[in-house]
Parts: sequence; structure tokens; C-alpha cells
Amino acid sequence: MDIKGYSINFLGDSITEGTGVTDKVNCRFDNRLVKLCGLAKSNNYGIGGTRLAHQITPSEKPRYDLCFCGRVYDMDTTADMVIVYGGVNDYIHGDAPFGTLADTTPATFCGGIRFLMQYLRENYGEKPVIFMTPARSFLRHEVDDRFVSNHAKKLPGGKPLIDYVDAMLAIAKDFDIPVLDLYRDLGIDPHDPDHYARYTTDGLHFNDAGHGIIAEKLKAFIEAL
Repeated sequence: MDIKGYSINFLGDSITEGTGVTDKVNCRFDNRLVKLCGLAKSNNYGIGGTRLAHQITPSEKPRYDLCFCGRVYDMDTTADMVIVYGGVNDYIHGDAPFGTLADTTPATFCGGIRFLMQYLRENYGEKPVIFMTPARSFLRHEVDDRFVSNHAKKLPGGKPLIDYVDAMLAIAKDFDIPVLDLYRDLGIDPHDPDHYARYTTDGLHFNDAGHGIIAEKLKAFIEAL
């Protein structure tokens, strides 16, 4: 797919907002994609700390509770494409239940995904929509794919990050929405000390070099569609 001249909405959390980047204008992954692909515009809707699903107990900062499913209404519907990148905060500290793949409301993580995908399909017509899964992180010192977040806000019944990734991939099939699996395909493992230092600021947020890799992966993924 050739997206030269496109205007793209980027809906996300702190990584999309650019936490960890020294120069957002030139180094954040969406702005890198503007240059790599000759885009007309990047509409960045990234807000740090936010989740796809609703939060049951209000956060200490109200801004964190501006979930993706609520903010999707505020995006520019004249954009040519939408890219959604999130889910890691649902895994880390979101207190909405994980839910089931059949859920349809933002009361659960799975329902939030389905709600977003349904809304985007209904309101952006045939325009391309892409989701990106959470990448691997060093947060909470995950030692394997079955680690469950033990954040104080998490309720019983939490799932490991890989389950959040696989739920996104599974639900996307119902809407024929392509998903870039950054968990498996980004090529950055924060548990590798070299990767941690070269590509991240804290094992969760990416630095300038890490955003460069995300942009290149996204470019290749889009071109292959």
C-alpha cells in the first residue's frame, strides 16, 4: 500500500504521545513515518497512562481515565487512515476485567477492542485501519510469557501480556483489520541488557532509536498490505 499524501490518526498512550523521546517532532514514530512515507499529516491522539477499556476505580490523575473508547469520537474523521497502538496500560494497571472475545462494550479489555474496531469500521468506511499490539517490556521484571501484573490497581483474574496481545489479534480477524504484532515482531527485548540500553528509557518506553525501529516496522507492514 502506498500512503504518500495520507493524513493519519494515531490513537495511543504514552508511547504514541512520545514519552522517552528527546525530539518529538523529528524522532517520535508517527512523525518519522510522515517523512519515511511522505504523509501529508500526522494527527497524534496519544495520552500517557490511558487504557483501551474503561477504568472502574478513578485514577489519581483524571487524564489517565480518558480511555481510547471515549477519545475515538474526538478524532478527525476526514483522515485517510487510523492506527491504534495500545493495551499495555490495560495489562499493567487497568482494573477492567479481561473479559471474553465476544464482549462488545468497553467494560472489559476484550470488549474495548471490539468496540473500537466496530466504531472505526462504521465511521471510517473503507479507509484502512491498523492496530499495533503492546511490545515486550521489562516492567515488573517479566521473566516469561506467563507473568501477570501485580500492580496494586489490578483486580483478581489478571492475564499475562501475551493474552492481551493474542486477544487483539483474534478479535481483529472479525473485522478484517491488520495487526502489527510488536510483541513478537519488533525485535526489541528489554530483558537483553543491550536492547534495554540502546532502545528504551526504562524498559517500557522507547527512546529515539526505539521509535526509529517502530517507524521502520510500521512502514514495512503498511507497504506489504
